[in-house]
Amino acid sequence: MRTSQISYKMRTYNFLAFDLGATSGRAILGTLGGGKLETKELTRFPNLIMPIHGKSYWNIFGLYESLKAGLKAAAATGQKIDAIGIDTWGVDFVYVGKDGTFLGCPRAYRDPYTNSIPEKYFKLIPRKEVYKRTGIQIMNFNSLFQLYAAKLEKSSALEAADKILFMPDALSYMLTGKMVCEYSIASTSQILNPRTRKFDPSLLEVAGINPDILPEITDPGVVIGPLCDALAEESGLGKVPVIAVAGHDTGSAVASVPAENECFAYLSSGTWSLMGIEVREPIINEETFQMNFTNEGGVDGTTRFLKNITGMWLLEQCRKEWKKTGVSYSYPTIVELASSADGFRSLVDPDDPSFANPANMVKAIVDFCTATGQPVPRNHAQFIRCIFDSLALKYNYVLGKLQQVASFKIEKLHIIGGGAQNRLLNQFTSNAIGLPVVAGPVEATAIGNVMMQAKALGVVGNLQEMRTLISSSIATEVFLPQDATTWSLAYQKYLNIIKK
Repeated sequence: MRTSQISYKMRTYNFLAFDLGATSGRAILGTLGGGKLETKELTRFPNLIMPIHGKSYWNIFGLYESLKAGLKAAAATGQKIDAIGIDTWGVDFVYVGKDGTFLGCPRAYRDPYTNSIPEKYFKLIPRKEVYKRTGIQIMNFNSLFQLYAAKLEKSSALEAADKILFMPDALSYMLTGKMVCEYSIASTSQILNPRTRKFDPSLLEVAGINPDILPEITDPGVVIGPLCDALAEESGLGKVPVIAVAGHDTGSAVASVPAENECFAYLSSGTWSLMGIEVREPIINEETFQMNFTNEGGVDGTTRFLKNITGMWLLEQCRKEWKKTGVSYSYPTIVELASSADGFRSLVDPDDPSFANPANMVKAIVDFCTATGQPVPRNHAQFIRCIFDSLALKYNYVLGKLQQVASFKIEKLHIIGGGAQNRLLNQFTSNAIGLPVVAGPVEATAIGNVMMQAKALGVVGNLQEMRTLISSSIATEVFLPQDATTWSLAYQKYLNIIKK
């Protein structure tokens, strides 16, 4: 038996995971002992964009205060905290001066200052060449385009910056005074070459930006340093080590997939869905460029090859419209409504540009159905069923594209995150793809964060050992395909609709 396996069976470890999303953050206590993992939410706090004079910022100093509150909450449990880790959303960063001071608050990726910036940048380096070098899908808010936008607006922060720190690295720096640049979060920037696992300085040089602002890259799962003296004393935790976990929240989430082997695909499901496979080498070619697939850094030397899919965004926006008329539905009621409506009456492509940010999602769905010659949903149940059917069929479409480039046969789909609780959509997805669906864990990101802390301390050995432990600790539910003929015919209908 491995030393690490003996370790967590003979004593208990407590890990503090900070998981920050674009609207809120949480402090999660992960306890590993007796061969099992348990998690408990300690604090929850808002993370709001600050609009100031036409620009949008993250209040990183407010987030720092929230982290301090989380540290104190962990100390109040009376448990010895063995390590701390932070994960966040991708692409955003802080400018740091030569004296180590933050040069203001970081701009938020929703700031419109990057609108039309990619097209301007592609006059310097063509779109296809940027993808070839980075393997990252083109999105206007990627860090590369944020930096170019800052250059064009003559940002004083950029001009004075000695370094940039991505969000989880900046927060870890505030806790420790030590700077790192963790690989998974750096990979979201569209400045990193996934083959060399290093930044490509020429991508900044052509834009007139000094590439020296890019820090040296650190692999996930290493110790950054202990809490600084002031925080160690103020929080009551002492000199607890802070770990560079998979700083990108999706990287942490995928690390928690309770897979038995490498022959799986994953779906991180929520407002947005991310479907992909785990590979050892990036997949960058003409086909993946045309399909707009992305290659992001994973743990243990892996690459997350994935596609962004519009997820429950369509339903959330419909609910917002219905709420204006005084109608609100609980989630169980939503599932009941979807179950009560006939399937495949109306289908949409969730990734159609008309659904990106419409003024009225209900009208956008009506317009799509009208334009494609389909019956228009007549009641809320039909709208919900349309969305659920369409998402399941879209997942089948993307999974087929993944299988085309995968070097292995995909045997099952693991659904992780909040969407894993949607049992009806899980069943629809299994029906659509014709494969088993394994749902869970719901707390995927926090669990992946905790397990990378454990790996850094030698409590667990490698990625597969982490996943075996998670599988034995977390309840999952398996959905098997049903109604194969019905769903096959529906998929042909879906393909004809999206061609229109």
